Amino acid sequence: MAQRPLLLQSRFLRELCPPHRTRRRSIVTSASTSPSNSAWSVPLNIDSADDHVARLAAQPLHHLTLSDLVRHGRPPLSTPALLSSANFTLSLLPIRLAHRIHALRNLPFIVVSNPHIARIYSIYLHSLSTLLPLAHSPITSLAAEAAFTDLMADLVQTHTNTIPSLARGFLECRRYIAPADVTRFLDEHLRARIGTRLIAEQHIALHLSSQSHCGDTPAPPTTHIGVIDTQLSPVAVLRHCETFVGELCELKYGVRPSLVVNGAVDTTLAHVPTHLEYILTELLKNAFRATVESGREREPVEVTIAESPAQPYPSEPNAVQDGGPKLDGETFDPGAGRPTSVTIRIRDRGGGISPVHLPHIWGYSFTTFSDEDIRPEMPGGNGTIDALNTLSKSGGEGSSLAGLGYGLPLGRAYAEYFGGGVAVQSLWGWGTDVFLRLRGLGRA
Repeated sequence: MAQRPLLLQSRFLRELCPPHRTRRRSIVTSASTSPSNSAWSVPLNIDSADDHVARLAAQPLHHLTLSDLVRHGRPPLSTPALLSSANFTLSLLPIRLAHRIHALRNLPFIVVSNPHIARIYSIYLHSLSTLLPLAHSPITSLAAEAAFTDLMADLVQTHTNTIPSLARGFLECRRYIAPADVTRFLDEHLRARIGTRLIAEQHIALHLSSQSHCGDTPAPPTTHIGVIDTQLSPVAVLRHCETFVGELCELKYGVRPSLVVNGAVDTTLAHVPTHLEYILTELLKNAFRATVESGREREPVEVTIAESPAQPYPSEPNAVQDGGPKLDGETFDPGAGRPTSVTIRIRDRGGGISPVHLPHIWGYSFTTFSDEDIRPEMPGGNGTIDALNTLSKSGGEGSSLAGLGYGLPLGRAYAEYFGGGVAVQSLWGWGTDVFLRLRGLGRA
């Protein structure tokens, strides 16, 4: 069975901290720690969190940059740097969660009353309630930081499958909310979710890669700073995705097209591998599917990689100036000597996109679903659809080459988050060119 490559747990965390040194700790919850036993217990006071939503949602969101994520330096971090990372994470997440709760409250009552959407609302409110008791005082010890990291791991796990539940709820409520409003809400929600997960996962990875948490054995050399690979090879990620999508294509159609890569195949940049993996997986699914269904499976899908000239570390409002983030008197520049942007063109001979459908490729096409699209035999309660399965697993058991309108908009959200983008040029009757631009450093 095809498996998704480059998962955070299987690649980043395994490299960052040797398995035999990893300490198992229980997730800090109200059930495992009582207020009388620890200052870092988490009382689940939903009503208290509810009272703070309006105040927190009124505060502006911090515009997350890749510079923010590498500001604490290259692992293993010193104790002050690790505590600084934890406090930076804690300062951002409650405001971000409150903004999403406020947005859910602004939906029509009949929509937010849907069981799937109500569940998402409860998850966000519960997560906020666990963080609020910790936000009253800074994290000043490694023990408190370790407990906070466990809480972050719990938060990431809890929010893993929120998107398919949210989309399923909107599908069931499509009579009560306009498709344009759904697209607008999901665009905002997905971008906010990307930032929230990045903040939490970055601190978890920095925690695991710090020497004080891995024992006395020095950490093996790595190009990662948390979840960011400072020497990410687009070709390496592309080949992983090609294998995975090719296996899906063979399972569905019995054949797969070949993939030809040319251009700057040796280029690297500082970026988030899991983001690039998702984007390329979705774009290759579209290209492979169109090529096979048009009967041109002998025509290769061509990928060209182009890099921009290397430039100095860009000046950003939220970044530390003079050469990049500084820690302990040392200048640290993860992007030095590397291209500030890379463009990847994926060209297929799949016949192009119909002019009727071209204006709608960036929308979440809930109104195009029919009852036949719902598959009760799939796991997930009342049944799911290929698009939702694609969102939840991005290539796992039961995933489909047909994204039903989710792959492109979600992939574009990942690309645009750090200043990149996705553009489509279709030659109806011939094929499609998709241009993916990645920025190593940017603002979102």
